[in-house]
Amino acid sequence: MITPRAALPEDAAELVRLRRLMFFAMNGHDQPGSWEQDAEVMARRELSGPEPAMGAFVVDGNAAGAPHLAACAVGRVEERLPAPGHPSGRFGFVFSVCTDPRYRGRGHARATTQALLGWFAERGATRIDLHATDDAEALYRSLGFTEHSTALSLDLRSHPAAG
Repeated sequence: MITPRAALPEDAAELVRLRRLMFFAMNGHDQPGSWEQDAEVMARRELSGPEPAMGAFVVDGNAAGAPHLAACAVGRVEERLPAPGHPSGRFGFVFSVCTDPRYRGRGHARATTQALLGWFAERGATRIDLHATDDAEALYRSLGFTEHSTALSLDLRSHPAAG
């Protein structure tokens, strides 16, 4: 049985390592950079204190070598104006789920994601959103995720109004 634990500020570097692996799995490109240091600082801050601003659940790795994480699921609650179907106005967003390749196929992503869903529920979130890769879609569907709407986004770095 896999028992995830809540991530601690000391897990920040490993959460970033897994996030980098997630991006590599998504697009086939390893993209190290200054974003990693910024992400680690943010993760430490967001996981600190008695009520962390970010939900993160991990499974410790057991392979030989330095201590490491086998998997993680990370997200946060955002507040929007309440709506008829979502009177609390609290929505969850899952932005990082990754299993180290050494541990894939053992249920780690499911276990950490289920723990994160529980964390969202405890905080009154009424809908959880995420972006799924083709490889992970079956897992999320088995947890009850379905299509919600057409998502559009705008990268302000390349938008004329941002200059």
